[in-house]
Amino acid sequence: MVTAGRDVSENEVDGYAVAVVREESGWKVSTLETSALDSLDDAEKQLRDLRAAGAVFGLLDVDDEFFIVVRPAPSGARLLLSDATAAVDYDIAADVLDRLNVEIPDLDPDDVDDVDPWEEGDLSLLADLGLPDGVMSIIVGDSDLYADEQLGMIAARLGFADELAQVLDDLGH
Repeated sequence: MVTAGRDVSENEVDGYAVAVVREESGWKVSTLETSALDSLDDAEKQLRDLRAAGAVFGLLDVDDEFFIVVRPAPSGARLLLSDATAAVDYDIAADVLDRLNVEIPDLDPDDVDDVDPWEEGDLSLLADLGLPDGVMSIIVGDSDLYADEQLGMIAARLGFADELAQVLDDLGH
């Protein structure tokens, strides 16, 4: 696939995609197919196919550059993109902005690294599970952290850090 500024084939996108399910007995974290890193529709479909009784959401770490939180809902998925400038280079980030009815930043691909990142989407999408929007804002706003570190903070705050670490170990991350 060709994105603005560079050629990114599906095999070149690194990172991970996991599903997180809140069950009565605790948290369950499982991997999603890597195609979820390339397609928002695919990530949503994989999450909906879980058909879990408890809360379900996905965490997508794309190239350790940015992350996406996807929380399926009957009226459409609730979304959070940690860095809107990623939409200049990554189709999945552009898809998130499109769903949010937000324009892709008008930036030259060569200038993206010189612009401070900003989030787009629903900072309160995990508030009912114990992560208030103010805390999510602090996590997302810490541009000194890599995406995997930010997702680790989310997992720690919600209480599934050990489960996430085990899945990532199994994936070799």
